[in-house]
Amino acid sequence: MSLNIRGFAKDCKGESKVGWFRRVRIKENPDIVLIQESKCGPVDEKWVEMIWGAPNFNFIQKPKVGKSGGMLTIWDPCVFKVSEAVEKQNFLAIKGRWIGKQNESIVVNIYGPYKDGEKKMWDCLENLMSQSNDVEWVIRGDFNELRVQEERKNCQFIERRASWFNNFISSNRLIDIPMGDVSVVALDRNTLDHYPIILRDQNVDFGPKPFKLFDIWLDSLDVEKIIIDAWGKRVDNSKADIIFKDKLKNVKEALRN
Repeated sequence: MSLNIRGFAKDCKGESKVGWFRRVRIKENPDIVLIQESKCGPVDEKWVEMIWGAPNFNFIQKPKVGKSGGMLTIWDPCVFKVSEAVEKQNFLAIKGRWIGKQNESIVVNIYGPYKDGEKKMWDCLENLMSQSNDVEWVIRGDFNELRVQEERKNCQFIERRASWFNNFISSNRLIDIPMGDVSVVALDRNTLDHYPIILRDQNVDFGPKPFKLFDIWLDSLDVEKIIIDAWGKRVDNSKADIIFKDKLKNVKEALRN
């Protein structure tokens, strides 16, 4: 989950962002949380446990500078085993392995600069990426950049900054996550002035296959007739998908016999 918290202090309605964040974290149960603009100085494990709402966590932080900034990345070590953490001016990166997977992954938490001319952030991140081969990258956060002018209304579009951002994406072969195995969900705004984003992995179980067909069966001279006869049996239903399912069931039973 990624969000710009705009500080953990109370919002304009007097509601506690700490309490809100803890409720959302427990409900959505993300493995990794990327927080930008925490506006926090150095924090300890006791404080992080308070906002995480459970003792199963590790974290890396970048304290605020003056009254602004600050970043925090928190993860569940029972799900993601971190071997290395990197702190730079505008991003935090953690390298590790998801439990049950062999490939290493690097998750980057970005809080992009507002000032024009700070192309060095993209150069620094690109240099880090060039040093890590055969690694899966997940880069999320608050980029503070536009790819095209139409992305946001009532906002100044600076073409050279968009060019830096787009070149970084293309040169490092980054892509938007396809909405097949995973989904991107915007949570309720509630106490915030924007929508927190959660990247959710969806494990879809379509149930057992209707039947299995082994190649060796095709060597039998009568297998074709068995399939044709079973498929030709009358099925009483008006819905096409139910008819199709029942025909497959007839073929399965015939092959089993």
